[in-house]
Amino acid sequence: MTQPTAVQPQTNNVSAGILLMIAATVVFALQDGISRHLAGTYNTYMVVMIRYWFFAAFVVFLATRSAGGIRATARTSQPFLQIFRGVLLVAEICVAVYGFTLLGLIESQAVFIVYPLLVAALSGPVLGERVGWRRWVAIGVGLIGVLIILQPGMGVFNPVAIIPFLSALMFAVYGLLTRYAARRDTTATSFFWTGIAGSVAMTAVGIWYWEPMSQSDWFWMGLLCLSGVSGHWLLIKCYEMAEASAVQPFAYFHLVWAAMLGIAVFGEVVRTNVAIGAGIIMAAGLFTLWRERMKR
Repeated sequence: MTQPTAVQPQTNNVSAGILLMIAATVVFALQDGISRHLAGTYNTYMVVMIRYWFFAAFVVFLATRSAGGIRATARTSQPFLQIFRGVLLVAEICVAVYGFTLLGLIESQAVFIVYPLLVAALSGPVLGERVGWRRWVAIGVGLIGVLIILQPGMGVFNPVAIIPFLSALMFAVYGLLTRYAARRDTTATSFFWTGIAGSVAMTAVGIWYWEPMSQSDWFWMGLLCLSGVSGHWLLIKCYEMAEASAVQPFAYFHLVWAAMLGIAVFGEVVRTNVAIGAGIIMAAGLFTLWRERMKR
């Protein structure tokens, strides 16, 4: 086990934290749009693999600049958990990107935003946290919003619509395992293993799907890699500046930017049921965050 490091006092600059969160959602929406473009032309596994090569190089660079270097950053008493986290996240990204190519940004993101409610639902069995009846009601309401979007009873149900929900479920489990890993490991250690484990796993799969990429698409690939790193950096700085409960509601701007990008660039349309369902999910998520803050 690593020795606990001194914790820096949090400034809790809410205004700066909100601006950083909104900036992160802009970058992540741009990343989703580029992912949809590239995965619509090239194999999803190859696109995610190249992105993770850059991610792995970034975490190694950060580790070399930290106290103790790579050896200290990588030291963990729970390597199997850290590896599983990294593989789970890269698998979730593949599922999410594949969903973009089939359903588009708007409908995929409208369903994906249910993940905070799934985190709340699974925090009991995974982390042993108590889940009260109000939280269960919010979770149930959010799932009703998902059903409104998917419309399982309207004619022939398209099973492809389950893909973003599966992505949200995987991301929720990843988030809970990250919180569990934080009981023993630092953020830097978890971030390092996320990049390295994901890169190794994705290379083992994606290298078999390599195909030539045009010069213009290499530009977009480079922009995708940069947006991924910068988005994570903005999010880390955001949580350093302010409490998560104060800035988390602004994460829903991700859906707004993704919808604007989907309409302007990809010609997508916001269906009425998608708008209503997304609104219900967001309201349930905001209620859950408000209850969490009141309890604290």
